[in-house]
Amino acid sequence: MKQQILDEIQLHKTIIIHRHVRPDPDAYGSQCGLAELIKETFPEKMVYRVGQEEPSLQFLSRLDEIPDSSYEDALVIVCDTANAERICDERYKLGSKLIKIDHHPNDDKYGDLIWVDTDSSSTSEMIYELYLAGENQGWRMSKEAARLIFAGIIGDTGRFLFKSTNTKTFHYAGDLLSYGFSMTDLYDELYRMKLHIAKLSGYVLENFTLHEEGVASMRITREILQRYNALPSEASQLVGMLGNLEGIKAWVFFIEEKDQVRVRLRSKGPIVNQIAKKYNGGGHPLASGASIYNWEDAELVLHDLVEVCRAHMQGE
Repeated sequence: MKQQILDEIQLHKTIIIHRHVRPDPDAYGSQCGLAELIKETFPEKMVYRVGQEEPSLQFLSRLDEIPDSSYEDALVIVCDTANAERICDERYKLGSKLIKIDHHPNDDKYGDLIWVDTDSSSTSEMIYELYLAGENQGWRMSKEAARLIFAGIIGDTGRFLFKSTNTKTFHYAGDLLSYGFSMTDLYDELYRMKLHIAKLSGYVLENFTLHEEGVASMRITREILQRYNALPSEASQLVGMLGNLEGIKAWVFFIEEKDQVRVRLRSKGPIVNQIAKKYNGGGHPLASGASIYNWEDAELVLHDLVEVCRAHMQGE
């Protein structure tokens, strides 16, 4: 599959790269890292990265604004997006060929070519493997591509702390660091916390609820967001906090947006992505997201999470 993707990139003059809505570092790292790889290897090609920008990640890369006409005879590649409905910018359908590159479970098999590797730590790690597959065919790595791919890997591995991290991940990270970008500067940008978000994190620690079976939950309403002058995307950055607390097996954040409540599920062992699928979402077995449209459904999600943790404890 990697060779087929390399061949398609070679054949097309225009390549347009998409990723999912509400992008995280892996979405930016895989999308923009791949764009930089192609530009470095094929400077004559037209390469675009599109979608709505996430202000907190603009330091990684800025995206392109292109007309619909750019999609004529273009190769479209979608990175890090399990479901077609979550692809940012619906014009991905306008190209001549569509490729999916992702590390989430392949529940939505969209695309003419599909490369999915659920054993990979991140889609950015897969992009580095694509480069390795093309290295003996003239593909070239740049300092900027290495920085972006590295950012995606550390973002989706939680700075190499998540279970998806393995020896291959460390090996690739070491290779990428050899290209000379500043890891310190990158970490400072990725993990810098604004004062109002630090205060919101204090609110989270004081107000989360601990339930039976090692389950914790946190509700962040629009009123709370307004009180701390925080965006929903900023509140989502705090989801990992509860994982450091003793006794917690799985936890859920409910973050209220204008038209829905975003559900962020995390786990240290119990499988939570089946819960996410039940509520208009999906994701990894231990890290998933979903959407609900009233607070009554939050109680249903919480009930399901407790039941999953209870079954997991009984099976240990």
